[in-house]
Amino acid sequence: MKHVMFVAAESAPFIKTGGLGSVIGSLPGEINKLGVKTSLVIPGYECIRPEYREQMTTLFSFPVKLGWRESMVDLGYLKLHDMDCYFIGNSFYYCGDSPYNDIWLDVEKFAFFCKAVLEMLSYLEIPVDIIHCHDWQTGLLPVFLKTMYQQDPYYRRIKSVMTIHNIKFQGITEIERMKDITGLPDHVFTYDKMEYYGNANMLKGGIAYADRITTVSETYAHEIQTPEYGEGLFQTLYFRRDDLSGIVNGIDWKVYDPETDAYITDNYTVEDFMEKRPENKLALQRLAGLPEDRKTFTMGIVSRLTEQKGYDLLEGTLDDFFNRGAQLFVLGEGEQKVEDIFRRYKERYPGQIFLETAYQDPIAKKIYAGCDLTLMPSRFEPCGLNQMMAQRYGCLPLVRATGGLKDTVKDDGEISGEGTGFIFNRYDKKELFQTLDRAYRMYEDHIGEWNQRIRAGMMEDFSWTHSAKAYKKMYLSLAEE
Repeated sequence: MKHVMFVAAESAPFIKTGGLGSVIGSLPGEINKLGVKTSLVIPGYECIRPEYREQMTTLFSFPVKLGWRESMVDLGYLKLHDMDCYFIGNSFYYCGDSPYNDIWLDVEKFAFFCKAVLEMLSYLEIPVDIIHCHDWQTGLLPVFLKTMYQQDPYYRRIKSVMTIHNIKFQGITEIERMKDITGLPDHVFTYDKMEYYGNANMLKGGIAYADRITTVSETYAHEIQTPEYGEGLFQTLYFRRDDLSGIVNGIDWKVYDPETDAYITDNYTVEDFMEKRPENKLALQRLAGLPEDRKTFTMGIVSRLTEQKGYDLLEGTLDDFFNRGAQLFVLGEGEQKVEDIFRRYKERYPGQIFLETAYQDPIAKKIYAGCDLTLMPSRFEPCGLNQMMAQRYGCLPLVRATGGLKDTVKDDGEISGEGTGFIFNRYDKKELFQTLDRAYRMYEDHIGEWNQRIRAGMMEDFSWTHSAKAYKKMYLSLAEE
């Protein structure tokens, strides 16, 4: 196998709005280290970070015919960490200060992106064995590849992989509009392909036409085959179950390292965290303007504040712990109704809550290093990264047993030395309270077991190494078919 090309809507360090950008910014490089050549293609947004736009060269321009329209692409290029990075530039589709707009606009601009990537290959004339597509924005690429390009021997040999990072987002529009935009034939818009309750669904198209489908944790791969989590696609995924696998995400082991992190007050390792982590708690309390006490039970939240994350379960649940003297540190922005939960708590307990709705990486790392517990009571969570980051820093995660949270946190009950955090099962305030109470009592009465869980969590390997090996194995299997 010679070449795997990653195609996505965003990638760090060029442009990142969430977890997708983090994954695409790390995974191709890790796979490259295993001897598989990787490259990257994203849209050439005008809002890509200026220092990278300045480094780009324009390789050439070429026309792309999408439906009845024809537009020009200026193909940007730069090499980053020995990887070829390509940028599909078009001033009409990729202008503005955000990579995403209204779904009505995004459907067309990402349809153009998918077609442009395939057209780009004919001009580059480079051997590509597998195109690895990520999320709904790239869902039309396997569709185009298996319909419009199969007469050409160059394209016929290319395999495609579709990775679902969050099945809630699918790229849906009217069938007639999708036909007008893409020029795709009628047989593509059937129940077993792109048709979705009378509309056209880009993610469903990717699932139906890709040679392999992956998602970002083993548990989530099973969950999305059920009506509860499948967002209307569970039957399609169940039909493709033999081609579906879950490979858990990782985190950048160098970026999230309490031994070298320049943002935290006192660096530490698994050997000396008991002496040094308390200093980071005091520094976090000082930053937040809250009473400084290394014995105070501290809880942290670093997250988008959305309904998916389950923070409605915290309303009315945390009062008991604030009355015991606990503190809460919240960093993240999101939906007004979710943010208001924490604003109300801050009004009731002004000396115990820190709330910052503008995300800042230095504060996030200070929370991981200074809090005892991080709260992730998600309704669903395809993978989640914060629980891995928290464990790396010795901040025990309290999570609901869903998706990647279930796959990356261990809870063995009370005292045995095997746990790395705390898990509750049902989406229920009472069960969350009981689990949080169990964590609090362990912190107060069994600090030895608490520290053992910290130690076990810090020793877990959540680097990209394991994930990259699993992807390589999948690529090799696909290339041999």
